[in-house]
Amino acid sequence: MSVASPFARNVLAEQLVGNDVCLARREGSPAPAINFDHAATTPPLRAVHRAVERFLAIYGSVHRGAGLKSQAASAAYEEARGIVGRFVGARPGQHQVIFTRNTTEALNLLARRLTFAPDQVVITTELEHHANDLPWRAVAPVVHVRSTATGALDVEHYAALLQQYSGRVRLVAVTGASNVTGYMPPIHELAVLAHAHGAAIVVDAAQLAAHRRIDLGDLGDPAHLDYIAISGHKLYAPYGAGALIGRSDAFALGAPMLVGGGSVRRVTSRLVDWADGPARDEAGTPNAVGAIALAAACLALEELGLDWLAAHETALTCYALEQLARVPDLWLYGDPDPAQAATRLGVIPFCLDKRDPHLVAAMLSYEAGIAVRSGSFCAQPYVRRLLARDETGCDVGQLGLVRASFGLATSKHEIDTLVATLHAIARGDFDGLYAYDRENKGYQPHDWNQQNSFSIFERAAPLAA
Repeated sequence: MSVASPFARNVLAEQLVGNDVCLARREGSPAPAINFDHAATTPPLRAVHRAVERFLAIYGSVHRGAGLKSQAASAAYEEARGIVGRFVGARPGQHQVIFTRNTTEALNLLARRLTFAPDQVVITTELEHHANDLPWRAVAPVVHVRSTATGALDVEHYAALLQQYSGRVRLVAVTGASNVTGYMPPIHELAVLAHAHGAAIVVDAAQLAAHRRIDLGDLGDPAHLDYIAISGHKLYAPYGAGALIGRSDAFALGAPMLVGGGSVRRVTSRLVDWADGPARDEAGTPNAVGAIALAAACLALEELGLDWLAAHETALTCYALEQLARVPDLWLYGDPDPAQAATRLGVIPFCLDKRDPHLVAAMLSYEAGIAVRSGSFCAQPYVRRLLARDETGCDVGQLGLVRASFGLATSKHEIDTLVATLHAIARGDFDGLYAYDRENKGYQPHDWNQQNSFSIFERAAPLAA
C-alpha cells in the first residue's frame, strides 16, 4: 500500500473537527497546526460532534425520570453501551460495559472490585503507563516483567514469573500498546499463559483501541481477555468518558467503588441491596454525552475500516523511521527498524543530542506549528529503563524524550515537515531565540506575545425586564 495519497489524506483530515484551524507561529502568518500528539489526546471526529448535537436535543435525566426526554436519553445511553461492547468483541451474557471517566478510572475501579487473598500478587510490566501500575500497588504486591533493550516485553521473563508465582497470581495487567514506544505486546499469547496459571488478564487498551481491532474473545477460549479499559479522548471522542469492559460474573459480586444514587436497588436504615448489572458501578448521574460520543467514535472507526487504518499507519511509520534516522544527532528509542513497523503503533520517541527535549518540543511548535509531547509520558520507570540502556549516551536523555505520535490525518507531508524542522534545530537555526519561562514552566521565544488568544465563551444578552 502507498504511504498516503493526497486524496486519502484529505478524506481523513476532513473527518476531524478543527483540523483546519490556523494558529500563530514565531514568524510568518498563522497556519494550520500539525498534530503529532495523538498518543496524549485526539480531536473529535465530525461524526462524533454530530451525534452529540443530536443527543443534546433529547437530553434528559438518564434512568431517573418518566419524562419522554428522559426515556429517549436512557435508551440512547444503553444503545451506546451495546455499541461500545460490540466494538471490542464483548459477548452478551459474558461481558459487561461500565462507563467511566477514562482508562485511569476504569483500572482503579477494577482494582477495587476484584478480591485479593493475602498471598496473591499482580504481575504487570515495565512498559506500563502509571495508570496500569499504581492502582495495583494499592491492593496487592506487584511484580514487574522486564523490558528488552528496545522496550519490548521480555516474554521469557513473563513466563518465568508466572511459573514462580503459579497459583498466587490473581491478575496480569499489561498494556495493549505502549504510549512511549508504540510496541504492542502479544496480548492473546500472554492471556493463554496467564489462564494456564489460574490468573485473569486486564489490558490497558487506551492506546490500542483507535489503531487496531480488539476482540475480548469467548470466555471458553484460553486466549480470551478478561478485562480491557479504554478512553474516549484517545478514540476521537474527547467528551470525558471511557469504559471498563469485562467479565459480568466478577462485577456481580461485592460493593462498588463509588456508592450513591443509581447504584442501589433498595436501601433501609440497616440494609443496602446493590443494583444488578452496570448500574451497580455507575453511581450518580452518568456522563451520557460522553457515552454517546464514545459510541459514535466506535461506529465511525468501524466504518472507516480499522484494518485499512492499521495498514495506512504502518506505511507512515515505516517512512517516518527511515527519515528520522537521517537527522544528525537524533537518537531513536524503541525499535527503530522500519521493517518492523507493522509490530508497533505510530508512536516514536526520540532525543536530539545536547538539546533539552522540552526546548525541542517548543521549537517544533513555535517554528512549524507541530505539536509533540516531551518528558516521560506518565511512564517514568519505562522511560528511565530505556535511557539506562542507551549505550550511545544521549546527553540530555535524563530530562526525558520527545514523542511524535500519529493519528487519522497524519500524512507524508506532515512527516516531511517534522523531519525538516528537526534538521533545522540540529543545525542550530533557532539557537538563542528561546528562553525558559518560569511562570508557564516551558520554553518560549523571546518577547513572545500570544497572538491567537481568544475566548470560546459567548456573552448572553441580559434578559428583558
